[in-house]
Amino acid sequence: MADSIPNLHSHVFLGEGHERNERRTWTVIVLCSFMMVAEIAGGLLFGSIALVADGLHMSTHASALLLAALAYRYARRHAEDDRFSFGTGKFGDLAGFTSAIVLAMIALLIGYEALTRFIWPVPISFNEAIPIAGLGLLVNVASVLLLSGGADRPAHGHDHGHGHEHDHDREAQFEHEHGHEHVHAAVAAHRDNNLRAVIIHVLADAAVSVLVIVGLLFGRFLGLTWMDPAVGLIGAVAIAAWAYTLVRDTGAVLLDMTPDRGMAERMRAMIETDGDRLTDLHLWRLGPGHLGAIISVATRQERGPDYYQTLLGRFRALSHVTVEVQRQ
Repeated sequence: MADSIPNLHSHVFLGEGHERNERRTWTVIVLCSFMMVAEIAGGLLFGSIALVADGLHMSTHASALLLAALAYRYARRHAEDDRFSFGTGKFGDLAGFTSAIVLAMIALLIGYEALTRFIWPVPISFNEAIPIAGLGLLVNVASVLLLSGGADRPAHGHDHGHGHEHDHDREAQFEHEHGHEHVHAAVAAHRDNNLRAVIIHVLADAAVSVLVIVGLLFGRFLGLTWMDPAVGLIGAVAIAAWAYTLVRDTGAVLLDMTPDRGMAERMRAMIETDGDRLTDLHLWRLGPGHLGAIISVATRQERGPDYYQTLLGRFRALSHVTVEVQRQ
């Protein structure tokens, strides 16, 4: 015989800083768009292909930032739409995954351009290109400062709407025997991958600007023109590595991969302390700072789902728990 608790609580699983991060993203979009338009217009007005090229390069990042901002907005507006069974908390991960693909394409384009310049060198207007790269770096530094402080900030003590009353004696004993949740897993559970993708885009642009400045300075003062495509190739490899980690982490969320295997084992150990048997466990991420769990427990004792809901209340990241009890 199976018992279960109907899910009557809220399914809003957005990150704690969702609206703040959305506002910051729109601000950075305005900044980057202004710089993009100024560079393209200036390049066309003064005949500078370098200015036009840098403006078009920034437009790719502005497009990715726009995707992130729209994902924030859509997730917020549809957070209570019952068509989304587990809320809209994953929209940021979907946007982050898409941004990672864009980053990978940018890395390929930069790498291709760098390799072609090794084979067919082109003349470089150092006196014009260096200030352009410096201005681009300043814009990216300002963008990073605007975005800083919104990522990887674990939220503590918030109410998930379950109304749990913790069994403090059992919790204290379990903490003593098994220790606290891993810091890395806690950070990953609260990480806003949408904001993370935005920051990586800005950092990638900043890193390329730094490398470009270094290469141009070597070419301008030492005559080492091959340094320009060399640092471009280094930048492409770095961006590709960032894109890979972002694809890996957001893909794991979208595929409902268990976010913390150690936490899953601790949940099993806690439930099976008194002879009960955990027959099935699904643990996945619903949104930044929110995990969902579906468990099935076989027991010989007179215990209902509420007992196990309370037992798992110590795991503060659990925002949605469904329990099935099987009588043996």
